[in-house]
Parts: sequence; C-alpha cells; structure tokens
Amino acid sequence: MTHEKKKKIAIRYYSKTGHMKRMAEVVAAVTGAEARPVSEPMEEPVDTLFLGSAVYLAGVDAQVKDFIASLDAERVKKVVCFSSAGILTSSYAQVKALLEQRGIAVDAREFHCRGQFALLHRGHPDRQDLDALRHFVAQLEEE
Repeated sequence: MTHEKKKKIAIRYYSKTGHMKRMAEVVAAVTGAEARPVSEPMEEPVDTLFLGSAVYLAGVDAQVKDFIASLDAERVKKVVCFSSAGILTSSYAQVKALLEQRGIAVDAREFHCRGQFALLHRGHPDRQDLDALRHFVAQLEEE
C-alpha cells in the first residue's frame, strides 16, 4: 500500500478593498488551508503558497513586497499567484520577479480577474470570477 504525502499549502493575501480577502477565502474553501493576510509571517514550510495581491497605482503594495522579502526559498517550494486589478492585466510579472529574486519558484499559471476601481468593473470580482477561481484552484489540487 502506497501512501501519498499530502501537500502542505498556505494562503496569504493583501487586500485594501476586501476583494483579495474574498478571493483568498475561495482558495481556502478548495484547499482546506486557512487564508491569512500577508501581515502574518510564514513560519511553516510549505509545498505551495497561494499568494493574492492586487495592483494599486500600477504597482504591488509595499506590504506584499515586504512579505515576499521575508520568505525563505528553503521553506516555500512554489508560489501560485492570484490577483485582481481595475486597469492593469495582473500583478503576476511584478510578483514573479520579486519571488525569483528570492530563489522561489513561481507557477507559470496564475489566476487574474477584473477588480472594481472607482466606477470601472463595478461588482468585480463577481460570482463568475469567484467560480472561475474555484475551478482554477481545483484543477491545481488534482495534480
């Protein structure tokens, strides 16, 4: 009888408006891991870290940058990014560059959806966005 080792998963997010928190809670519902803000340091080693961030004024928030700077490549094997933005396509490129500087692998697949910004994209992320995120994470979990 073979025993598959259960992957250790963590979820961290940064949210000014509550959008990323809602998205992180969807990831938590699929993975069974607890969604925590980036203000809580990573203490446990993990196979996969789901990292939720958004683009504010064309950049990744300083709290996300500080969190990434605190990560240890020996303790985080891989990061999967999820994000929302009102105008830019995603925070993936910026987050990936920061993580790779730390020697941390970043999954080439990311989840991104529109986020509400002032009057743009009102109501996003919406139910369809969250369902798409749920499907994205479920597919990753099946691997």
